[in-house]
Amino acid sequence: MTIATKPNINQRLIEESKIVTGIDYHVVHKIPGRIRFRIPLLTHDPDYTQTLRELLKSDSRVLEFRINIWASSIAIYYQLADSKHDLLPNYLIDLLQEAQIRKTHKPQIPSPTVAASDEAGVKLPALATVLALLGLGFPIPRAIIGTTVALAALPIAKRAYTSITQSRKLNIDCLDLLAIALTSAQGNLLTPALVMTLHEIGDLIRDRTARVTEHHAADLLDSLGHYAWVIQPDGERKHILATQVEPQDTVIVYPGEQIPVDGQILRGQALIDQQKLTGESMPVLRQVGQTVYASTLVREGEIYIQTERVGSATRAGASIELVQQAPVHDTRMGNYAAAIADKAVLPALIFAGLVLAATRSPSRAASILTLDFVTGIRVSLPTSFLAALHHATRHGVLIRSGRTLEKLAQVDTLVFDKTGTLTKGDIEVMEVETVNGRMSSYRLLSLAAAAEQRLTHPVAQAVVRYAEKQGIEILPRQAFTYEIGLGVRAEIDGEQVIVGSDRFLRQCGVVLDCLYEPHRCNHADCPHHLNCRISAHDSLLYISVNQEFQGVIYYTDPLRPESASIIEKLQTEYGMEIHLLTGDNHQRAVAVAEELNLPLSQVHAEAFPEQKAEIIQKLHNSGKTVAFTGDGLNDSIALAYADVSISFGGGSEVARETADIVLMDDNLSSFLEAIAIAHQTQAIIKQNISLAVVPNLAALGLATTVGLHPLAATVVHNGSAIAAGLNGLRPLMHRDPPR
Repeated sequence: MTIATKPNINQRLIEESKIVTGIDYHVVHKIPGRIRFRIPLLTHDPDYTQTLRELLKSDSRVLEFRINIWASSIAIYYQLADSKHDLLPNYLIDLLQEAQIRKTHKPQIPSPTVAASDEAGVKLPALATVLALLGLGFPIPRAIIGTTVALAALPIAKRAYTSITQSRKLNIDCLDLLAIALTSAQGNLLTPALVMTLHEIGDLIRDRTARVTEHHAADLLDSLGHYAWVIQPDGERKHILATQVEPQDTVIVYPGEQIPVDGQILRGQALIDQQKLTGESMPVLRQVGQTVYASTLVREGEIYIQTERVGSATRAGASIELVQQAPVHDTRMGNYAAAIADKAVLPALIFAGLVLAATRSPSRAASILTLDFVTGIRVSLPTSFLAALHHATRHGVLIRSGRTLEKLAQVDTLVFDKTGTLTKGDIEVMEVETVNGRMSSYRLLSLAAAAEQRLTHPVAQAVVRYAEKQGIEILPRQAFTYEIGLGVRAEIDGEQVIVGSDRFLRQCGVVLDCLYEPHRCNHADCPHHLNCRISAHDSLLYISVNQEFQGVIYYTDPLRPESASIIEKLQTEYGMEIHLLTGDNHQRAVAVAEELNLPLSQVHAEAFPEQKAEIIQKLHNSGKTVAFTGDGLNDSIALAYADVSISFGGGSEVARETADIVLMDDNLSSFLEAIAIAHQTQAIIKQNISLAVVPNLAALGLATTVGLHPLAATVVHNGSAIAAGLNGLRPLMHRDPPR
């Protein structure tokens, strides 16, 4: 399909761009009653998006709207005035402006929190501790102190009773209750009050950490399109919910819109961005008879699709269901501490009973129950994990749970997606090269950029950006013809310019003596004397002027600047096995692997989402602890099935919400920080266990042999717990160098 570019009012409307109060917007398409804007702020500023959403909902003139975060676009359906059809109502522009103003001045309302209920459990033991301390020097009735201690111990007694009667087992609460009863019976009320306070603080830390994932939960189904244009039996086009589309319905998708169904193209052709689904960095041309998928984006063209699958039956929907069915791991780090503590309950009880029977000394038995090794572990482990999570956040890394930290320290195999993870995910021009003796590279780039201006293809946009970066003035473009998937013909500065693929230039009658491909061009015999320095990772844009081949533009999806050094450090310093897993074609995957010095046996290309999950599971089943890094919808299943999943703050919403670790600054270097923090946390936890066990073990030996006063046992016990807790906070006390 050829799009003629005869200047007219509609084209000027479609191409116009404006800036309103610092808001850059572009009118993509408009018809009476419907307009689509492309607003970059929608992608980069969630507050602006939410404010605009609220304003549009409250305006009675707006019938309906749809925001596509991936495409930075919004389609608005509005009421038509009776007198005339205004293609760009002023009040819509006012809403765009007002959303920015309101967002800027919007008061920060604290989100609801359960902090009050959390702290309630600490308040009573803390009050009992204060009263017991004051009772040492002031005439506070012991009945008041005892009643406060009893009330503080009541929740522990209830949990112990429930564990015995319902779970039929002794838990840590049983041990706590016995220690409190024995020490209280001896008239020592300070010790049980202190023990309960420390326990509650440990539980508070555990529960707050466990809620991290709840605050970041999102509905995965939001990634699928919500609405669709469907042709009715009478020929009318109706805008309905995507869930109402039936198989065999004909759906129309316009430029800039997300495809809402899986199906075959009946009419038209389009350039489709499948990166979120397959990981392909380059848009693909789809024509009549070919299959297209829900959640992919139409960059250019207009297509009519015969629906085959909708909703959860689509490839994207199936991916989301697989994510929801993936193995779910317990993220409550406090449970890990409690599990260790529970194992110590029965031995402590038996030992205390034996000592009591042998010595007839409740004091010694109480000391043994006090020296239970449990409090130090319960307090220090959650504290260590929480401190590490905060420390990671300061480095721009969101780690969702203590389990993730524990697993990350054990990872020995790391699997990377390619597009947007190891590469930038954006097309860039690398070099312009001309045929010797014909035209300067400056002139060639100027003509090519002029021909490509205002086209939505990512390669065209990359050429224009590169020209602007070189300080080249973009010449005006006269009449032009753009053919989707091939290239553009245009009249520039009195010359006929063709920019596109080698196939397109041949179709236009341009002779290409040199095919200019690394595996086919012999430089020694090349009549154009081109250097042919590209790699298999690069692609080419051919340019001819006045039917004569003039040169090429190298473009590629380049590696992130940090990728090579990160891979090297992971291999050399941490001994990790690195795999490359991508939906892109095998040639590009191999080219990237060679640049990063990865063995070809560890390259997995052309993998659909289900296949990615299978590869991750296969590695896991071979005994490896696997981490996977990806940023697209197509990566979400693999992320869910990995032992540790990593994504980027700028990745797709599904990937972010599935990932255990989110690199908020979109830089792989932050991942090295996360690994270092995980290993440091592992070392601190080992230190804390030693701090909790060794002093108590020594004191236990004294209590068993020569005897130890319960107060001294309390000092050892609580002192070791506090020392372990403070040691766990060391990461928070570390001052990071300026970044």
